[in-house]
Amino acid sequence: MSYSIEITREALRALAKLDKPIRRRLQAAIDKLGSEPRPHGARALQGLKGAYRVRVGDYRVVYTIDDGRLIVVIVDLGHRREIYRNL
Repeated sequence: MSYSIEITREALRALAKLDKPIRRRLQAAIDKLGSEPRPHGARALQGLKGAYRVRVGDYRVVYTIDDGRLIVVIVDLGHRREIYRNL
C-alpha cells in the first residue's frame, strides 16, 4: 500500500531554509515514508498522540499517519536541537 504525503506550511518553510544537500536528504526520507510510513528507526513521540519522528543525520522529520485515508502528514522538520521546541 502506498501512502500519499502532505506537508504543512511550517515544514515547507523549514525545508526551504536548509542547504541544498540537506534538503535533498530530507526530501528522499520524506518520499520513502510514502511506501513505508513506519520504517525501522522511526519512533513514536511522547506527548504528541500519533506523531512519529525519523532521523536523517542531525535532522528530524516529525509526522503523523492517517491509516484510514492512507496519508502521511509531515508536521515539521529541523535540526535535532531545535525541532522539539516548537511542537
